[in-house]
Amino acid sequence: MAEKNIEFLYKYLNNASPTGFEAPGQQIWLDYIKPYIDEQIVDVYGTAVGVINPGQPYKVVIEAHSDEISWFVNYITEDGYIYVRRNGGSDHQIAPSKRVNIHTKKGIVKGIFGWPAIHVREAATEEKPTLKNIFIDVGAAKKSEVEEMGIHVGCVITFEDTLMELNSKFYVGRALDNRIGGYIIAEVARRLKENNVTLPFTLYVVNAVQEEIGLRGAEMISRRLKPDLAICCDVIHDTQSPMYNKKTDGDLACGRGPVLTYGPAVQNNLLNFMIDVATEKAIPFQRAAASRSTGTDTDSFAYSSEGVASALISLPQKYMHTTVEMCHKDDIQACIDMYYEILLSLEAGQDFRYIK
Repeated sequence: MAEKNIEFLYKYLNNASPTGFEAPGQQIWLDYIKPYIDEQIVDVYGTAVGVINPGQPYKVVIEAHSDEISWFVNYITEDGYIYVRRNGGSDHQIAPSKRVNIHTKKGIVKGIFGWPAIHVREAATEEKPTLKNIFIDVGAAKKSEVEEMGIHVGCVITFEDTLMELNSKFYVGRALDNRIGGYIIAEVARRLKENNVTLPFTLYVVNAVQEEIGLRGAEMISRRLKPDLAICCDVIHDTQSPMYNKKTDGDLACGRGPVLTYGPAVQNNLLNFMIDVATEKAIPFQRAAASRSTGTDTDSFAYSSEGVASALISLPQKYMHTTVEMCHKDDIQACIDMYYEILLSLEAGQDFRYIK
C-alpha cells in the first residue's frame, strides 16, 4: 500500500488544480479515496466529499482545500506578449524566468515569464517585478499567432514545477498549499478502511475548492452538510528561515509536528480535546495564535449556519505561495496520526458547548 499512496501523492501534487478549475485534481483525489468511502458528493463548483458511515445523526467533517494559486491571461499585445492578473495570492516577485503552462481548450501551451537581461539593467533605475511589467512569452511574434494557439483572455496559467524530495526529509514543490492537506485526509480515510474501523458517526472527508480567493468552497459545502463538528487542515508558515520575525510571526518549525491554533474561530473545548488526544498518543504538536481569523476554511465552517464547533490542524511549511513550498515528511505523518486518533476518540453526540 505504501507504493500506492506515494504514487497518488506524486500524481495529485503534480497535477494542476488552479482556483476555479480544480476538476482534474478533484477527479484524481476522488478516484483514490473511492475504495475507502461509502458514498460521494460533488457540488456544482467541484468540492468533492467522501462519505463514511452515512446517515448517522452526528456528523463530523475533516477538510482540506484543493485549489492552487495561479494566473489569468489578462491582455495580449499586438506583438504577442501576454500580461496577467492574479488568481489567488500569486507572487509577482518570483515570476520572472519561470516556466508556465497555459491551459486552453486545445491543451497545454508552454510559455515563460520573460525578463530583461542583467546586462541592460542599471542598478539605480532598474524596475522591480510588478503586476504591471511581468509578461509571458510563448514564442509568438504577433497577437494572432497567440490566439491561433488557443490562448485568449481568461485562460488560466500555472507554473511548471513538479514535486521533488530534499535531503530525504522534505517534499518540495508548488501547490503543497494545500493539496498536501488533501493527501493527508485521503490517507486518514484509507487507514480507517484498512483497519476496519466503524465510526459511531458520519464522517465527511471534504476536499474543498476556491479557498485561495476567500474560502468559497468551504462556505458552500458547510451549508450543505450542516456538520456538528469540523476539523480543517491547511498549512502555516515555518518561521525559522531568514526574513521571519518570531516576535510577530511566532516560533514554528518544520519537523516539530503539526500546529494547533488558538483563535476566535477555533472552539476551545474541541481544541483542548484534540490537545489531550495528541498528548496521550505522544503525537508532537506546536501552538500558534490567530487574531481576527485563521485565514483558512476553518472560519467558513465555524461561522456557517448556527455555528459549527471547528478547529484547525496546520502543517508547517517553508516558502508558501512559491514554487518551492517545503513540508517535512514527519509532520505529514503526524497530521495523519493526529486526525486518526482524534476520530477514534470522538463519541457520537459529543457536546463541546461551553454552557450546558
